[in-house]
Amino acid sequence: MANNPLIEMQHISKSFGGVQALSDVSIDLYPGEVMGIVGHNGAGKSTLIKILSGALRADEGDILVQKKPVAMRSPRDARAHGIETIYQTLALADNLAAPANIFLGRELKGKFATLEEKRMEDETAALLKRLKLKLPSLKDAVKELSGGQRQAIAISRAIYFNAQVLIMDEPTAALGPQETAQVAELTKQLKAEGIGIFLISHDLHDVFDLCDRISVLHQGQLVETVRKEDVSKDEVLGMIIMGKEAKA
Repeated sequence: MANNPLIEMQHISKSFGGVQALSDVSIDLYPGEVMGIVGHNGAGKSTLIKILSGALRADEGDILVQKKPVAMRSPRDARAHGIETIYQTLALADNLAAPANIFLGRELKGKFATLEEKRMEDETAALLKRLKLKLPSLKDAVKELSGGQRQAIAISRAIYFNAQVLIMDEPTAALGPQETAQVAELTKQLKAEGIGIFLISHDLHDVFDLCDRISVLHQGQLVETVRKEDVSKDEVLGMIIMGKEAKA
């Protein structure tokens, strides 16, 4: 693992009215690492990733990108720092094909602001080849594709725009075994390329298959961050339910 983390979230706190959603949470992420973030609904997972992605602002705490403090005022700020979020909804335009989705809102344009559709199609083909992904056709609307293929397009979009950190929110939810395996293989390939991944999941099988470390949140607090090989699934489940450290 590289010496310097890609991301450090230090002493993050956030409240909504009288509800303390996060209290003094610190996590980090290294290049080529998959960090699992787990916990029950209401544990603070979504709030934490929304702060990192610029959708929410922390009340207290700091975010460092490659050891430098940064301000995350909006998702645009996060993208400028190489952080892309792939939400469970994927945010794909169902009636558009893969190239149009990958470049959605960031279309390649030539002279007189005309869309370079052929170039976007060629760039998409090259990207999918690099990621070892196959689609039936680059002309098909994404609504015709499988859940795993749609997930791959959302990931590809982030990678094309030079993401160094991916936040993946329940990436295998509602996918079958074959599609889940496809997303898992893509995740491993991105890890091999040095991309850091925050994986938010309720599925401990996915977490133990893909993650290097696991951070457990309980009622807005960080219970513990552990290396996967140092704990069992039962111990992590106990941390999620009881909010106590694995060896406590």
